[in-house]
Amino acid sequence: MNRWRQSVVEIQTRKRQVNECERAQAALSKVTACFQQMATSLGSNMDGSFLREELEETRTVAHKICSGLHRRLLSLLIEMEQGQEDKEQVERLWVIFLSSLENFQQDLKKVKILQEIFPLTQRKDRQALINAGYVGGTSEVAARAAMVQTPWLSVEETASPDLKNHIVEIDVLLEEMFQRVNVPLWSVEPTQEAWVEGVSTQDGGQAEDESLEDIMEVEVVSQKNTSGCCNHHNCKVGCLLCLLS
Repeated sequence: MNRWRQSVVEIQTRKRQVNECERAQAALSKVTACFQQMATSLGSNMDGSFLREELEETRTVAHKICSGLHRRLLSLLIEMEQGQEDKEQVERLWVIFLSSLENFQQDLKKVKILQEIFPLTQRKDRQALINAGYVGGTSEVAARAAMVQTPWLSVEETASPDLKNHIVEIDVLLEEMFQRVNVPLWSVEPTQEAWVEGVSTQDGGQAEDESLEDIMEVEVVSQKNTSGCCNHHNCKVGCLLCLLS
């Protein structure tokens, strides 16, 4: 294989690996979101053995995705040279993965605390559950988490630790990520504006911001319109006169 063909194969392989990491990050976001939603039912009238089992299974899936994504992103960033085409994209995935790990770890800590407060080891423990008014169940959320698949075909079989060791393991992963790869968080730029999905798309998606002068003008006009009223909350006669005038 000549040098040019070898270079093309390397570029194609790297792009495939980057695309796999993108899909893995999307899968991780879905799984951790389902885990967070199910965790909100702990200690409520929806809590039970089924919820605890589904949380454990969802945590196992998230652990597998995190382990594989960590290894692949770490390998890509170590091998990639400065100025390569996909380096900024991989660095952006790296920062998103860091944030996802930190958020997931916070959810794991909340679950650990809630399970200690509401152990459910005996039948009488259900008396301590709080009737939060929840209806339905968490089976649909658990089903969505179970349907999430990892993008790579060969999934490394890694034993999932218990809840306490999982929290500690994420600390070790985060420390390793910061030590082995030098990616300044402030140097990674987003690809889209924040809260872009919440912006109205009317009038071509362009919303004119009110200037400070316009806001002050509206405030002055409103004060002039209410200057003739006493604005007292017990003045019923004054309110009727204001409405008639």
